[in-house]
Amino acid sequence: MAATGAVSPVPVVALAPAGPCGPLSQRPELLRESALLQDFTAAEADVLGAAMQLVRAGPGQVLIAEGTVDDWMMVLLAGTVDVTKRKVGAESDGEEAGDTTRLAVIRPGAVIGEMSMLDGEPRYATCTALDEVEAAVLTRAAVGQLIHDHPAVSAKLLVKITQLLAQRLRNTSNQLVRKLRADAAVSG
Repeated sequence: MAATGAVSPVPVVALAPAGPCGPLSQRPELLRESALLQDFTAAEADVLGAAMQLVRAGPGQVLIAEGTVDDWMMVLLAGTVDVTKRKVGAESDGEEAGDTTRLAVIRPGAVIGEMSMLDGEPRYATCTALDEVEAAVLTRAAVGQLIHDHPAVSAKLLVKITQLLAQRLRNTSNQLVRKLRADAAVSG
């Protein structure tokens, strides 16, 4: 799970797999709260869990570094993660605290890294553990294997990821429209 590709703006400690994720049905709160998993039956969630690797990170450890290229995503199982983006024009090394903008603080059930897993493009933001974190990692290869072995589960997974991406795009579009209207009101 080590970050590869572009030079990272922050030190990335390789995330060593702690073993298979195991049955997600043993985490009923996750199945209820996760936008990705809430429509999965316990059996379907367990098929997905069997395809994932468990990773752990301590406070301050980078899970995903902006600009790196990887082929996996994570479902946050426990802990809290800070999602930040370098400001336009900020250098990729020697960053100072004011060079980043917080995009979100995410909690268990959230999905991170799905865009890069799907399209192979560099990571959009940096995700850093705020406390002890446990996450389930799903690789592009594992999705391919799911498509082959469990087509119904993989179809449901891909539909849910698509819905999450569509919702994020809708939210971003709404924020952009609000910003443009505010800018127009100031200059108009």
